[in-house]
Amino acid sequence: MFWNALIIALREIRRNLLRAFLTVIGVVIGVAAVITMVTLGNGATEAMKEGISKLGNNLLTVRPGQGWGPSASPLFSRTDVEMIRQQVPGIKHITPLSNTTVQAIYQEQARQTDVQGVYPEYFPISNWKISSGRFFDISELNTGEPVAVIGETIKKELFMGEDPIGKRIRLLNTAVTVIGVTEVKGLAGWGDDLDDNIIIPITTLQSRLNGQMFKQNVNQIMISTIDGYPTDGVMTDIAALMRERRNLARTVQDNFSVTDSRQVAEVMSSSIKIMTSLLGAVAGASLLVGGIGIMNIMLVSVTERTREIGIRMSIGARAREVMAQFLVEAVTLSCVGGLAGIGLAYVACYFLAPMSGAPFHFDPKINIIAFVFSAVIGIVFGFMPASRAAKLDPIEALRHE
Repeated sequence: MFWNALIIALREIRRNLLRAFLTVIGVVIGVAAVITMVTLGNGATEAMKEGISKLGNNLLTVRPGQGWGPSASPLFSRTDVEMIRQQVPGIKHITPLSNTTVQAIYQEQARQTDVQGVYPEYFPISNWKISSGRFFDISELNTGEPVAVIGETIKKELFMGEDPIGKRIRLLNTAVTVIGVTEVKGLAGWGDDLDDNIIIPITTLQSRLNGQMFKQNVNQIMISTIDGYPTDGVMTDIAALMRERRNLARTVQDNFSVTDSRQVAEVMSSSIKIMTSLLGAVAGASLLVGGIGIMNIMLVSVTERTREIGIRMSIGARAREVMAQFLVEAVTLSCVGGLAGIGLAYVACYFLAPMSGAPFHFDPKINIIAFVFSAVIGIVFGFMPASRAAKLDPIEALRHE
């Protein structure tokens, strides 16, 4: 009975292709919108997590002020860094980071870029790997040598394919020698180019670029913890030490913040998931509109085929068979719309994912859920027309013109 009902349903759809298309277009748009929103949202979440992981594993960051924006709170010093290293257990690597934006010049090429002054420990903390040359070492840090490790973007923009190792670039009034080029990292989760930077010893930056060798000009402190060591305890110890060093009274709020990259990733992921769910729910409303369209067309179909229903009942068809016939037709329409919506969503995600910077991950699970939901829409909104057809009186149906 089911296969006969399905064949009849497909025949009716083929007989009125334009009407069938207009009927299911709401379901097509609804399914496509839901899948597209969820797929792009999941892709954005993965891109953000990947971007944060590029900054380092088990990474703790100490910043002046509360939050991520500019702050009037006092900066840190290299003495703060050494006190944390000596007094806080569980630390694997630690580095101060002081940065400034300057124009880097090599021959006729120039580029405005970020120059970061750090310890050699910055490289393992931030998961930097070398593609050519080497990183600077502790002896070059201690003597403030004018050496630099550059990113791939700087190599391409300044050296135009030329090997940069051993070449000198000018930063303000200081010439530094390129000793290494880092492997490509690409974009961070918020769109910054991680390869567009120049990394030098912090002593070089403080003495030669900033002229602040003995001043507090450490913008942030980066820390990697020992694997398996509880980061919450490390963060608590750092906060207590920094309050003591900054002479903050018990009632005074911290004028610094200690953040864990994993916690930041979780918060941002949660925010993206909430937004994705809201957008998916709004897009899903069009599925209900599509269901109403199916119900309307099925009611029209029952009216058009009243005489046919009467003939079928008069030669022995039961009410439940008639009801099953119209339910199968409604579900078939809805499922065809669901399949078309999945195809449309695939094309949309294929083109939109690169534009948004998110990876293209077409999740089979959300596609199956959307398809099943479209079938449920067909059952729910096809039930009333099917019930009306099943309740027709055969004699009255045969008299219908």
